[in-house]
Amino acid sequence: EERPRSWSIRPCLRFIRMSMPAPPRLLDLAGQSLLRDQASAIAALERLPMELFPPLFTAAFTGRHSETLKAMVQAWPFACLPLGALMKEQQPHQETFQAALAGLDVLLAQEVRPRRWKLQVLDLRKNAHQDFWTVWSGTRASMYSLLDPEVPQPMKKRRKVEGCRPGPKPPLAPVEVLIDLCLKERTPDESLAYLIQIAQQRKGMMHLCCKKLKIFAMPMQNIKKILRIIQLDSIQDLEVNCTWKLSTLGKFAPHLGQMGNLRRLLLSHIHMSSHTTLAKEEQCISQFTAQFLRLHHLEELYLDSISFLENRLDQVLRCLMTPLETLSITNCLLSESDLTHLSQHLNVSQLKDLGLSGVSLTNMSPEPLQVLIERASATLQDLDLDECGIMDSQFTVILPALGHCSQLTTFSFCGNPISMDVLENLLRHTIGLRKLSHVLYPAPLESYEDVRGTLHLGRLAHLHARLKQMLQELGRPGMVWFSANPCPRCGDRTFYDPEPILCPCYMPA
Repeated sequence: EERPRSWSIRPCLRFIRMSMPAPPRLLDLAGQSLLRDQASAIAALERLPMELFPPLFTAAFTGRHSETLKAMVQAWPFACLPLGALMKEQQPHQETFQAALAGLDVLLAQEVRPRRWKLQVLDLRKNAHQDFWTVWSGTRASMYSLLDPEVPQPMKKRRKVEGCRPGPKPPLAPVEVLIDLCLKERTPDESLAYLIQIAQQRKGMMHLCCKKLKIFAMPMQNIKKILRIIQLDSIQDLEVNCTWKLSTLGKFAPHLGQMGNLRRLLLSHIHMSSHTTLAKEEQCISQFTAQFLRLHHLEELYLDSISFLENRLDQVLRCLMTPLETLSITNCLLSESDLTHLSQHLNVSQLKDLGLSGVSLTNMSPEPLQVLIERASATLQDLDLDECGIMDSQFTVILPALGHCSQLTTFSFCGNPISMDVLENLLRHTIGLRKLSHVLYPAPLESYEDVRGTLHLGRLAHLHARLKQMLQELGRPGMVWFSANPCPRCGDRTFYDPEPILCPCYMPA
């Protein structure tokens, strides 16, 4: 009679065991106990095993033990301290972050470095070394050679040589601080200002390295102040999303030329002033384009809303030192001679992504674009011709070149006045491109009710179904064709695949 009762209890015990939180580990309890006594915690760092540093540092960071953090930075037993990854998880208090920087400052101020000093890199990037802290909070060893402590070498007894005096000590290697910067305020925030102050005071002992730099809205004098303390050759990705006058770009240009390892450049919204003389304009443009001669690693170039490109694109192309993988010229005025220079002189041997969205081609000959696509057909993967005003007759000329783009995966040409006949012709030319998976096309002309751009949704659905049927019959049902067109009322795009995803303007009140 006892037996059934024991069987009924077992599932309950299992449920209780699964619902109970895991007990704290002995390591966690020891760390919490040590942090309660600040003086003891700091004194213990000299003898603390290196595998206990990461969990103790995490606990001190979470608990805002500023003085202990400051001391731990100075005694850090690894070559790299990935503080940014910890900041991403913890959302630190500003005082805590500044305490860590203060620890670095104290370390750099010492003429004789501590015996356990191993720190070479303070990494403040939030997307680097993502699993370091989780790895060290468990039992596994780190997989990063950069983070591993140096293996101590056995001491060798020196032989005394008479008449020989010890030579001068080699200079101490600077500590690198890695950071991604986004300058979007008029002045740096408190933490960045503190970091800049340390970098200025410890110049030569600390290198501030910035792989990604974004500039949105900051006065040029403040930008220059920050650029003076950054190792400019460390910048690989630069975005300038400011509304600058051409003269402001001219002031920035010399800094651009010092970014010798730049791989990606995005420049947006540069306009010319009506008060600037033609000679001054040419001087600023030449000063800017000349910097490309020093960018020997540039792979991606994005130029958006650049007012001075018309009839001057050849100046940029002549100065490019490497073949680009990405070229995006959007919302710019270009002349037919610009497009001809682009088709003839751009090195397309590695071009994978070409974008001309918002560049009006309505009144231009289609031949330069056809030549450009043909020359890049062996490598081109993404092509964006949105809002170019391409007409049926022009599109028909470039169709054979599109059919040769064997690597093409995505093609977008929304916002162009194209008929259903040309769309069907495009499908037949590209059906053999086995890698082409997504095509974004405009609503064909036949789907409009009037010249104001009012769509007849029933017609559009019917035309879209026709294209779907053609894909099925030609053996490519997996190729996705999306129709997209701006709403004439609000400008938002409406997508159809096959049913419309309507913008609010089409919704009943």
